[in-house]
Amino acid sequence: MRFFLWLLFLLAAAVGLAAVARFNPGNVVFFYPPYRVDLSLNFFLLLTVLLFFLLYFALKAVNLTMKMPQRVAAYRRNKQERESNKALRDALKALLEGRFGHAEKAAARAADSAENGGLAALIGAQAAHHMDQADRRDQWLSKVAGNPSLKTARLMTSVELLVDGREPEAALAAVGELNASGTRHIHALRLALKANQQAQNWPEVLRLVRSLDKHNALHPALSQRLRAMAYEGLLSNKAQDAESIRRLWADVPVADKLQPLVACHAASTFISSGLQAEARFIVEKALAAEWDERLVRMYRRAMAAEGSPELLAQIERCEEWHATRPDDAELTLTLGTLCLKQKLWGKAQRFLEQALADAGDSATAREAHLKLAQMHEALGQEEQAQSHYRQCALSGMLPAAASPVEAL
Repeated sequence: MRFFLWLLFLLAAAVGLAAVARFNPGNVVFFYPPYRVDLSLNFFLLLTVLLFFLLYFALKAVNLTMKMPQRVAAYRRNKQERESNKALRDALKALLEGRFGHAEKAAARAADSAENGGLAALIGAQAAHHMDQADRRDQWLSKVAGNPSLKTARLMTSVELLVDGREPEAALAAVGELNASGTRHIHALRLALKANQQAQNWPEVLRLVRSLDKHNALHPALSQRLRAMAYEGLLSNKAQDAESIRRLWADVPVADKLQPLVACHAASTFISSGLQAEARFIVEKALAAEWDERLVRMYRRAMAAEGSPELLAQIERCEEWHATRPDDAELTLTLGTLCLKQKLWGKAQRFLEQALADAGDSATAREAHLKLAQMHEALGQEEQAQSHYRQCALSGMLPAAASPVEAL
């Protein structure tokens, strides 16, 4: 429709010009002695218009010719940018597909562009890392070091790859640089947690776990496991004496002290340091908060000396627990062991035999047989003692004998 309107306008203009030119009697004379040129005014106007367009297009052609080198350079840059963008997309696609060799080659092509070079280097670093090429990975990362806009991306990638490559020292150095730049988002904290965990920097692990818990960034089960691991690492330091262990345990929050795993590690450390009374107190507090068989076994390890009031108090405490948990094999075994230690033969035999009957695993049955054998041996009942020793040995062999069948 627009084309026909323009055509109609041009035709009307042509008709108008023809009508005006018909009644224009003017002349234009050019003198250049001895020459004279006579032109009608209409023809002169036509020549003027034609000359104008001729000069316009000539000047435009000259201008285009002068700009040709820049246009060629711009065309080459645009072409290179298009190829670089395509290579960057190919590199990212190959990385996500797990084709790391293709990803690194495509990243090398994309790195020719100044705009895509930084991101291409990060992709190339990840691809090289997944192929266990640490030197090439570091070379890729060094190419991004001078780009301030990608500093955070480079450090985050470095920490992630170094943590995955089990290089905690280098990862912690990158974490320090990341913290210095003010970056403290959730993923950075998670990576810092992994790096400190690998470096066995347990105080920092505890700090990071607490910080992530405030943001609900860790699953509760994982948080408890990490706390237990950190406290185990802190408590298992062989350079610490008894007083140092007491001070360390005093600084542990109450909620953490009641966790079964943490309490087990602490009780084991106190027992190894000869602090059985503190170990028993720790286990009793934790059992009051949450019942756990591992704590019951630790309570058995922390039993007091024979004939001491503490041992009698242990037996009374276990009897109170047993009244509410009569079918707990570990508790019954613990009670029988304590009675055996106190040489309460009748009660020891009754509880140990009950533990043997209620045992749900071979380890409990094996220990019950062993304690019964020791009791009969102490009473001079050699035949019964030998029988329980044999049963103890057989129960110890059961898992190994059953494993081929389970494998089938």
